[in-house]
Amino acid sequence: MTNSTAKLNKNIFEIVVVGTSLGGLDALSVLLAGLPDSFPLPVVIVQHRHRSSSSRLTDFLQHQSSLQITEAEDKEPIAPGRVYLAPADYHLLVESPCEWEKSVPENYLRGWGSVAVEPTDNSNSPILCRGSFTFALSTDAPVCHARPSIDVLFESAADAFGERAIGIILTGASCDGSAGLAKIKAEGGLTFVEEPASALCRTMPACAIANVEVDWILPLSKIAPCLVNLLKLKN
Repeated sequence: MTNSTAKLNKNIFEIVVVGTSLGGLDALSVLLAGLPDSFPLPVVIVQHRHRSSSSRLTDFLQHQSSLQITEAEDKEPIAPGRVYLAPADYHLLVESPCEWEKSVPENYLRGWGSVAVEPTDNSNSPILCRGSFTFALSTDAPVCHARPSIDVLFESAADAFGERAIGIILTGASCDGSAGLAKIKAEGGLTFVEEPASALCRTMPACAIANVEVDWILPLSKIAPCLVNLLKLKN
């Protein structure tokens, strides 16, 4: 693992993106159950599923989580402390806010959606607002034989949030997500992969580990506690 104190101390995180496939229902249940209702970041999930899949996935996961869970809608503003699922048969992308907001100094806008990992000197880090990021839905061709595609979500999150993104790859039966996780890593974001030994299907996490210098490789049960600890939250 390549996580460094310096990197964690300087990064201000604004979004968590998660990708999973085979075995994802159980994996997401564990991950979401471990996030407290005070978790401040949006969590955006691509779970590979059949194009005719119903909304029962949302209902099932809601019983496992204290955070509100909904399917993402086109042009919907991304809210803090919410969990969003990619709808069946649509790619889910993150869109950046207006260009003018990118020119505003970091300490000018303050509000939701950004959590600074607490520095080692225990100084107070500000919570910064970056404007209104939104979702976009696409019916473009499948990527890695999947729609929704994990790579599509992760790459758009890396483009929109850069080093402020956290990417997580869980159990799955393809290599979808590896390229997107690499993009998050290249932009300076934080990367997590489920330890293949704990995954129902080790193909997806193993592929990510083989292609990305991952920051954290953890058993499934340890990922949510690690996130909470990094963001200095209390359960």
